[in-house]
Amino acid sequence: MLALSDLGAAMLLLGMIMYTLFGGADFGGGIWTAFATGQRKTEQRESLFHAIGPIWETNHVWLIFVVVVLFMLFPQGFACLFIALLAPLILALIGINFRGAAFAFRHFGRQTGREVPPLARTFSVASLLTPFTLGMAVTAAASGQIRIVGDDVVSSPWAWISPFTVVGGLAGMAICAYLAPIYMTVRTAEALRDDFRKRGMIAGWLLGALVLLEIPVALLDAPYFAEKLFQFRSLFCIALAVSCGLVTQTLLWKTYYRAAQIAATGTVAFILIGFGAALYPDLILGELSITAAAAPRATFVVFFAVLPFGLALLAPSLILLYWTFRGTPNPKEPPT
Repeated sequence: MLALSDLGAAMLLLGMIMYTLFGGADFGGGIWTAFATGQRKTEQRESLFHAIGPIWETNHVWLIFVVVVLFMLFPQGFACLFIALLAPLILALIGINFRGAAFAFRHFGRQTGREVPPLARTFSVASLLTPFTLGMAVTAAASGQIRIVGDDVVSSPWAWISPFTVVGGLAGMAICAYLAPIYMTVRTAEALRDDFRKRGMIAGWLLGALVLLEIPVALLDAPYFAEKLFQFRSLFCIALAVSCGLVTQTLLWKTYYRAAQIAATGTVAFILIGFGAALYPDLILGELSITAAAAPRATFVVFFAVLPFGLALLAPSLILLYWTFRGTPNPKEPPT
């Protein structure tokens, strides 16, 4: 039977997956506004802004969920991670705030005819910065560079910077860039849809290359994590991620867009599950286990007693929101 601390860790991983699948696609939309190309680059950007508009604030619910679970159920882990990873987390927070402000000011600027052109560039840069720094922070927990003595973090403030974490940050950006265009294929039509299909396939191969690159980099720079990565449970998840990725590429090639969207979420989810499986049973690799970081049992009991009521209030509204805007085309585009 799973311990309560393991169930809490599963909730933490679930929150990270949900934030990546929803918030990550949101960041990916910003990334593709920076890299929009071709004759329809303006239409690409406008379609992305149109798709992001109704849901961009809601996606951060999952980030709040992750922070609350970590703070409530793993207070020692929360303290150590936020001390060791203060710099990348602050950079990510700056990116989130500048991105949100730029999006809002751009929207109201267009409505009033007072649009400021740099706001779109600010939105794009912040959309690149945030997943990169979050990816670095997440992989830093598995890098073996964070050192804890007693209750104190004694590692360098720059322990989060290494070849392993840099590739992790690039992979974080690639995940976002992968999800957004695939989601957009069910929200656009004709030539614009084909633009996003091609971008989704390019991002898929790039993501696969970065995930595979992380393995030899880990062998050189994070050997303990690499050793755990070759355990059966981690390899099984990686194999599932690769399988889902290949299925996604095939579905995009065959233009089965809704099925490709589902397969793409599986690709990303299994990448994160594989990472979690390699990190388990630690929260900070080799330094702080899930059990050692866990709050008293009573805290877990209260959390899991209250969780169903929170889900009962939140889930229906989120489902309605996502269902309502599941495939709303740009008004300038013909309906699908």
